[in-house]
Amino acid sequence: MTVSRRAFMKGLAAGAAGLTTPAMVFGEGAHSPAATVPHRPMGKTGLDVSIIGLGGFHLGSARDQPTANDIVARALDAGINFFDNAWDYHDGLSETRLGDALAGKRDRAIVMTKVCTHGRDAKVAMQMLDESLRRLRTDHIDVWQIHEVIYDNDPDLIFAPGGAAEALVQAKQQGKVRFVGFTGHKDPSIHLRMLERGFPFDTVQMPLNCLDATFRSFEQHVLPEANRRGLAVFGMKSLGGSGEIVKYGAATPDEALRYAMSLPVATTISGMESPDVLAQNLAIATSFTPMTGDEMRALRERCRPLAADGRFELFKTTKIYDGAVGRQQHHFPPPEKLPA
Repeated sequence: MTVSRRAFMKGLAAGAAGLTTPAMVFGEGAHSPAATVPHRPMGKTGLDVSIIGLGGFHLGSARDQPTANDIVARALDAGINFFDNAWDYHDGLSETRLGDALAGKRDRAIVMTKVCTHGRDAKVAMQMLDESLRRLRTDHIDVWQIHEVIYDNDPDLIFAPGGAAEALVQAKQQGKVRFVGFTGHKDPSIHLRMLERGFPFDTVQMPLNCLDATFRSFEQHVLPEANRRGLAVFGMKSLGGSGEIVKYGAATPDEALRYAMSLPVATTISGMESPDVLAQNLAIATSFTPMTGDEMRALRERCRPLAADGRFELFKTTKIYDGAVGRQQHHFPPPEKLPA
């Protein structure tokens, strides 16, 4: 399934029309006079979410806890209210850091974390949820997603008796989780098979960037279906996962982030492991104006030769981003090591 230009432009216009500012959400002067990152509706959840969210893996890569505290505090004061995480990021350190950084500020944040069973067992998933709650120092998770739905048999395992889908239902019933979803980065066909099950997901996360439309495209195949179902879409890997889009000259940070945030999504999750990276992203987000359809099309066409075989979207074509083992290799490969 591909999205027509008319449908895409309708979604883009709706996304732009839905922009608000934190002052509109929380009231004038709430939290900080500099709170200027725009917000959008988070699907049908009734929540409003900042158009850029803070990535959890990179928070665990920050120099130390005081640095993480500073990043989170500055993000909140600038209007970012969406904080990504996962049970296995840095062996739990990312969740612990976010929990500590949000101490006394939890009510200002939409906290998402992910269950990383990989065996897709409901009992293990619930154990992981309790561990995440302790690390995050909270009594509930706003969004709980099944992490890395990337293998062909994942949908069958997730929806089998005793599978992780049962844990999502149980967690909601127990009040430990408000909204549920899933994430993956490998192949749009797997996302579509998850959606075809008819499970009442609230959210879905996928890689969305200016290269994606050309190769194994989530933008073309999954995004329209997720929007049709009213799900809150979380975009990720806007710079290619580890900055490959910028490092290898496909686009500038401003172009790449603006493109991702101009899609009909709720938020774009971006890694910010230092105050400098946070400042760069805040400058782009606080001055954000959606790209026009012509601008987006021109960027896609400019990137098409680089995007054709997926060599710069390593999360689709290699195992570097798959699970804890892959993340140990989370670095820029030399150009000669890129997939041929």
